[in-house]
Amino acid sequence: MTINNGYNQYKENSVYTATPEELTLMLYNGLVKFIMLAQSAIDDKNIEKANNSIIRAQDIILEFQVTLDMKYEVSNNLYSIYDYMHRRLVQANIKKDKDILEEVLGMAKELRDTWTQAMKIAKRRGPSTDQIAR
Repeated sequence: MTINNGYNQYKENSVYTATPEELTLMLYNGLVKFIMLAQSAIDDKNIEKANNSIIRAQDIILEFQVTLDMKYEVSNNLYSIYDYMHRRLVQANIKKDKDILEEVLGMAKELRDTWTQAMKIAKRRGPSTDQIAR
């Protein structure tokens, strides 16, 4: 029990000390995890767990949507992608359809991997002058 409490505290501290970029990566990882959990739950005929996992994935997508800065064109494009993913997750949940989940999982992994690459590029370039001024 103590080990589990220590792990949970570590995870909580990781969230509190993470940069916005790292938090975004954590959300992408969570999205992938919950979609995979839903797929497994469907295989196991555990409808409640599948439903809960898909809802968690939907919540992450909605969080991505509401935090977009819409003054950038890329944000409009991402909003459309997230909207599509959310609609497909709703359909997957209604039908308990693993093929739809696989489609959304592929998109989630691609977005996560792209975000990871962007973080690496940004780290190599160093902080922007705007970040230094803070």
